[in-house]
Amino acid sequence: MPFKPIERLIDEEKIQKRVAELGQVISRDYAGKEPVMVGVLKGCLVFMSDLIRHINLPLEVEFISAASYRKGVHPDKNIEIADAMTIELSGRDILVVEGIVETGRTVSRIVQRIRDLEPASVEIVTLLDKPSAHRPGIELKYKGFKLGNEFVVGYGLDNTQKFRNLPYIGRVSENP
Repeated sequence: MPFKPIERLIDEEKIQKRVAELGQVISRDYAGKEPVMVGVLKGCLVFMSDLIRHINLPLEVEFISAASYRKGVHPDKNIEIADAMTIELSGRDILVVEGIVETGRTVSRIVQRIRDLEPASVEIVTLLDKPSAHRPGIELKYKGFKLGNEFVVGYGLDNTQKFRNLPYIGRVSENP
């Protein structure tokens, strides 16, 4: 199968500018606090590493692994979540960091799991939001960009583990 080209949707410069803005807003909103950034692997990796460098606060970083796309561009029915969190989250301000929120099933399950640990607060930070795909009740406080229902790759997001290293957000073109 020949490699299909990637159509750029959001370039690197726009991403970096928006990530810096999100970091400034989070720094302002959490002034005087020490939040815990809980990254949802693997899609958050690039976004979270850039984001935390723009947050001017003491913070801690933790990760949780979740997978709903294991075989391509269609989500699996079952969401696999694995965590080995070592940071105490009880009474803490938690920011769940996602690369993309589509239906919200994955982030909803993660937020519920964290709420069971009785944090002071839990908010969601996502680089990409697909609001037309959400289930009711998903509240995203910090959003980078809104998208339609296209399947995207790059800046940490993948298609069968490929394309995470692209510095931009794009979709696989149907044209060879």
